[in-house]
Amino acid sequence: MDNIVEIDSNHSIARFAPDETTLRKAAEEGYRSVVNFRTTDEKQEVAPDEERRIVEEAGLSYLHHPVSPDALDDELVDDFRRSLDELPRPVLLHCASGKRAGAMTLMALAAEQGLDGDAAIAKGRAAGVDLSQEKIGQFVKDYADRKTKA
Repeated sequence: MDNIVEIDSNHSIARFAPDETTLRKAAEEGYRSVVNFRTTDEKQEVAPDEERRIVEEAGLSYLHHPVSPDALDDELVDDFRRSLDELPRPVLLHCASGKRAGAMTLMALAAEQGLDGDAAIAKGRAAGVDLSQEKIGQFVKDYADRKTKA
């Protein structure tokens, strides 16, 4: 599939909101789970309930974990990390552009791997998810720094 960035062998970010065809193709390409970070307030090509049905019919696990950049906090990220740990891998993660999906994935990996904020941002940049100039990138950096000090 085009416009998908592989962060590591278990986590790939779609830099678009997948349609039904793409969701079905995810199963064919070996993904075992799909995570949707879009909120219900966003314009939806495929509504979360419909996306769940499509994904589960294709034999994949599904998680809808809505993230609004304005409401991002440590608890939301920590809840996602716990949910991510339960999902079969590899996982295809998406929002509308890949920024929230990339940020959430990088924070989860930073906490799991003990990466500080600079290392988390660098990991994303190396994979093709450059959040260094994004407001959400500062939250990623700060979250990773807090978790490495905890």
